[in-house]
Amino acid sequence: MSAPSPAISGAQGRATKGSREYTSWGRYPRVQHSVIRHVNWIDQLAPAMLEAAEGGLLPYGLGRSYGDSCLNEGRGLIDCSRLNRILSFTPESGLVVCEVGVTLADILDVFATKGWFLPVTPGTRFVTVGGAIANDVHGKNHHRAGTFGCHVRKLGVYRSDYGLVECSPEVNGDLFTATIGGLGLTGVIAWAEIQLKPIRSTMIEAETLPFHSLDDFLALSNESDPKFEYTVAWIDCFSRMHARGLFFRGNHSTVPGRASSPGARLSVPFAFPEWFLNRGTMRLFNTAYYAWHSFRKSRSVIPYESFFYPLDSIRRWDLIYGKRGFLQYQCVIPETRVAAFQELLDLVSRAGMGSFLGVMKRFGSMPSPGILSFPRPGLTLSLDFPMRGEGTLQLLNALDRVVRDNGGALYPAKDARMSAAMFHTSFPEWRSLRRYIDPKLSSSFWRRVAVGA
Repeated sequence: MSAPSPAISGAQGRATKGSREYTSWGRYPRVQHSVIRHVNWIDQLAPAMLEAAEGGLLPYGLGRSYGDSCLNEGRGLIDCSRLNRILSFTPESGLVVCEVGVTLADILDVFATKGWFLPVTPGTRFVTVGGAIANDVHGKNHHRAGTFGCHVRKLGVYRSDYGLVECSPEVNGDLFTATIGGLGLTGVIAWAEIQLKPIRSTMIEAETLPFHSLDDFLALSNESDPKFEYTVAWIDCFSRMHARGLFFRGNHSTVPGRASSPGARLSVPFAFPEWFLNRGTMRLFNTAYYAWHSFRKSRSVIPYESFFYPLDSIRRWDLIYGKRGFLQYQCVIPETRVAAFQELLDLVSRAGMGSFLGVMKRFGSMPSPGILSFPRPGLTLSLDFPMRGEGTLQLLNALDRVVRDNGGALYPAKDARMSAAMFHTSFPEWRSLRRYIDPKLSSSFWRRVAVGA
C-alpha cells in the first residue's frame, strides 16, 4: 500500500500566540510557548516545520502525557489535533489508516460495534493515535499483545529535511523503530496504518478479586495471565506491609451484544483546594474503595468503557489534585526484585503522600518495537502525587534510588522531573535515537535529560 494522498489545501499552517494554554495532563510544570502552529491538512506540515520558530517545534495532540514530554518551553508547538480523519479501512482484515489526530475514542466509536477493537489501549481513550505511537503506550493486555507499537504496520512521518517518508519494519525500518516511542522528536507523524483486533461483543466479562500481599498479587497474576486477556491491580498505598489491593481481570464476551455507553457522568468544575487531598482523605478513600469492591459481586458483564476507562467518566479529574497539578510516577522493576516494591510502598506510606490511584501490573515478554519503548519484562507500578513542592520532589528522588538500585526504569510519558542520569540508566540505548531526531524538533523533556550529555 502506498502512502495515502493528503487532502489538498492551499492554506498555510496558522500560527497563533497565547490563544489557549497548552499543558500536560499533570499540569506540572506550567510553561509558556512562543508560538502555536495549527495544521488542518497534512500538506500544511511542510510550511509549519520549515518556518519553525527559533529553537524548534514539537507536535502536540491532546496533551495527555503527564509530564513535559509534550511541552516545549519557550519554543513552539504544532497542534495536530485537527488532523483527525480516518482515511481508509479494510473490513476483511481490520486494517485502518488514519491521520495522527484521530483519537482512540474516534476509532472505538466507529469500529467497536462493527466487530473491531483496539489491539492495545491505555487507561484513557482520549489519546491521539500520534500520542499513542510517540509514547508506545501499553495496557491491561501487555502480557498478551505487547505495546501499541507492536500493531502499527506503517507510518507516514513528515521530516523537515526529507519531506513525507513512508516507513514500516520492512521499509525505512530504522526510522520506524525510532519513531515508535520516539516522543514526537523524529518527525511529525502524519498518518498511521494500524491492525485492529476482531471481537464478538463490546461487553467485558470481568472479575474483581481482593488480595492481601504482593505474594497474593503474583499468585493471581500467575493464575490469570494464561486465562484472561486483561489483568491489572489497584493497590492500597497506605497498607504498608500488607500491600493489599484489588485484582481486576477480564475477557471480551463471546456473546454478541452492546450496552449503552456510560458516558461522562461527572465533571470537576475547578481546581480543588490543596487541603482536600491529604493523608486522612486519601486513606479514607483507599479504605472505602477496597471495602466496596471486596464486598461487591466479583463477577459481572460490563460495557468496555467501564472496564478500560473508569476515569473517563469524570471530566477533568486532574483538577482534583489542585492548582499546582500532580506528578505521576511509573516504574518497572524485574520481577526477581519484588521486595523493591515493598520498599517503594513503605517510602510512600511513611512520607504521608500515599496515592489513591496506585496501579500495578505484570508486563509480558513480547519485545517492544521502539528504541525508547518503556515496557519490558517485570512488574510496573504507577502512583499519582499532588504537587506539594520540594517535599514531593524529594520523595520521588528517594523512589528513584530504589528503582535504579534494582535495575528498573521510569516511563518518560509520565515523567516531569527525573534526572538525566536516571533517564540514561532507564534507557541505555538512548543515544541511538539522536541520529533520527528531526533538526526542527525539540521538547522540554529531551533538553532536560539528553541535550549536552
